[in-house]
Amino acid sequence: MPPLDAWLHRHQSSGAVCMTVALLACFTGPAPEPDGLRSLVEKRWSGYGRLRLTAGGAAHPAWPRWTSGVWPDLVRHVVGAPDGPPEAHVARLLARPLDPAEPPWRLHLLPGAAGDDGFALLLRAHHSLLDGRSLLALVRDLLDGPPAVPGPRPAAEAPRTPRRPLRALADLLPRARPLPFHGPVDARRAVAWRRVTGAELDAARDALPSGRASANAVFLAGAAGALRAAEAAGRLPFLPGVCAMVPVDVRPAGGAVELGNHYATVRVPLPVTGGARRRLAAVDGFTRRAAPRERARAQALAVAAAPRRHSPLTDALGRYVDSPLYASVLCSSLAERTGPLVLGAARLTGLSLLPPLSPGHPLAMTMTRDTTGATLAVVADHGHRVLAGRLAALLRDEIRVLGG
Repeated sequence: MPPLDAWLHRHQSSGAVCMTVALLACFTGPAPEPDGLRSLVEKRWSGYGRLRLTAGGAAHPAWPRWTSGVWPDLVRHVVGAPDGPPEAHVARLLARPLDPAEPPWRLHLLPGAAGDDGFALLLRAHHSLLDGRSLLALVRDLLDGPPAVPGPRPAAEAPRTPRRPLRALADLLPRARPLPFHGPVDARRAVAWRRVTGAELDAARDALPSGRASANAVFLAGAAGALRAAEAAGRLPFLPGVCAMVPVDVRPAGGAVELGNHYATVRVPLPVTGGARRRLAAVDGFTRRAAPRERARAQALAVAAAPRRHSPLTDALGRYVDSPLYASVLCSSLAERTGPLVLGAARLTGLSLLPPLSPGHPLAMTMTRDTTGATLAVVADHGHRVLAGRLAALLRDEIRVLGG
């Protein structure tokens, strides 16, 4: 396995935490029959070799490897669920580990999960197999609509210089402090959602007199305000501040999305003082100055070049990166940029990325955009289920305040 895959695999195989990552797609309209959905999956996904992989042995006993096998049995991999509250279904499935000894992914049909006249699809996978962009590409491939629109084209690849590895090393310095909710992660999960419209998100982006802020800056500024309002930002002024770990896609622009884990993380300070617009100005200014994609590429190169073996040094580094001293909270953002999408006669109404938790971090926050708005989600362990609901509502309120 590549080092990033192996690191994510080890989180679960060591018993540290369940590494199920998921994408929830909600629809208005009639749900497909399970057999019809399986036929569609067979037709549109069977060419993806990544979906045939299992985690086997290794040349080195402590290092896992991927083994390609036969196409999985779709009766087991594409399954229905009984009617019921979507929060309960999704929370239960997020807490259920996927065995990497068989192709570690499942597609669940959830009738009634989007209201009386709708349904949802939940695609979940072991994070060592797929990242959030991979999940989105697979769900998008099941749907009909306009061709996919490429994301913003990144700047041309800069030649490798000594500054790149130094930048990757500098990004390992402590930048966060423990917050009141940090601690052991229990085995159950809770999920809370809120929705903001496209108009609300656009108004928040236009809140700065200096120019239009990015949607990601609005999300991160809203997360900072939500943590402050929930009294979850702590009060230790002599330690580093609150800092978000933000995944950044490092795939090249254009072409089909390559499945797998192709991202690195950057850390963005979250200002928890001042008013909402002041927080937005601080986050937007930092993300413009800090060149997050360049930082992510430097980190991705460093990780890919790491030796494929475990050692006391790499184990200690892994524990540090998982700790609250490295980052306060995971804040992940994803966007589907095409027009109206349908599955049969049903229309897509929303998407929600649902990441796994990491050791010592019992909650994560996400924003998943589509052409009509964005779904805000907070994933937490069971012990922090009340905080999950409160943070999701406060995050929505912060974005609305920005646009007010």
